[in-house]
Amino acid sequence: QVQLVESGGGLVQAGDSLKLSCAASGRTFRSYAMGWFRQAPGKEREFVATISWSGSSTTYTDSVKGRFTISRDNAKNTAYLQMNSLKPEDTAVYLCAAANTYSTRVSSYNDWGQGTQVTVSS
Repeated sequence: QVQLVESGGGLVQAGDSLKLSCAASGRTFRSYAMGWFRQAPGKEREFVATISWSGSSTTYTDSVKGRFTISRDNAKNTAYLQMNSLKPEDTAVYLCAAANTYSTRVSSYNDWGQGTQVTVSS
């Protein structure tokens, strides 16, 4: 099990950038695939991006391709989500999660952070 804490959210204007961080506790961080998900009010939690344990593989949902970049620093037990060219439809609570397998499915992730709010105004 790993404990996750997100940070870096905020209120920005359309076109701005934000970088989210996900700090993990435990020495086993490097063995997990990490994912970022988001959930807007009244909507289901949706996949945003995932990165393999080594960082060699990444996958993005179509709506963020070319704008968001997921990365990780295993020495710092931290995963990141760089978000550029933000749009109002990106507004949501963003959550990071850890999984034993590289996956885009919510059900594959066992450990979740509490989330950080990202609000993009038009």
